[in-house]
Amino acid sequence: MLVLHGLLGSSRNWLSTGRDLAKHFHVFALDARNHGRSPHAPEMNYEVMTADILAWMDGQGLARAVIVGHSMGGKTAMRLACRHPERVERLVVVDVAPKDYSWAAHRAEFLAMTELDLGSLHSRQEAELRFEARVANLGMRKFLATNLVHEHGHWRWQVNLPVLAQALPALEKSGLKPGDQFVGPTLLILGGRSRYAEPADHDLMRRHFPITKIEVIADSGHNPHMDSREEFVRRLLNA
Repeated sequence: MLVLHGLLGSSRNWLSTGRDLAKHFHVFALDARNHGRSPHAPEMNYEVMTADILAWMDGQGLARAVIVGHSMGGKTAMRLACRHPERVERLVVVDVAPKDYSWAAHRAEFLAMTELDLGSLHSRQEAELRFEARVANLGMRKFLATNLVHEHGHWRWQVNLPVLAQALPALEKSGLKPGDQFVGPTLLILGGRSRYAEPADHDLMRRHFPITKIEVIADSGHNPHMDSREEFVRRLLNA
């Protein structure tokens, strides 16, 4: 099982859920390019991220895998399944739809991160306070601060912030063409309190992925694998 995280996230976001899933699968949680411990690169779109996954699978000698993708990772997973169905045993998409988005909240988050004066920063907690003017949600402020790394007495961004900010319009796109389709088993897990995928998107999902089962975890937001970890794992395993 390959797990693909969302924008500004990393494989760290999946450690607890990954341990649960590892009782049933050999789980690899991967850092996308320009995130986590993966290399920085000037290109950032779904085409190159799909190529990254294929190259990694080839390097590991993996012909097929269960692909789990959340948000941005879900869009990468959907493109991979449609363009290279022979490599996907089963597709699990977490709280995202195959459509274009306009992520105004992400623009505010990127602005908050770009404005942060790293030279005068003393702690992640201080960064969270400075984010407050642009990012109202405390959980999101903490999430953004996880991308800060302290090395040699200085703070830096682990993510490639300039490239990601520039790539945001491309990452908002669907990543699929109208005729793209994957006819293998597909599970869409949604957070009931999230607005990333509305009921109207269910038909769109099934146009691209005809064999889709949809599970909604009522008490979860955009991160059901963290908000309702046990229920998320149960739904994924039993679908």
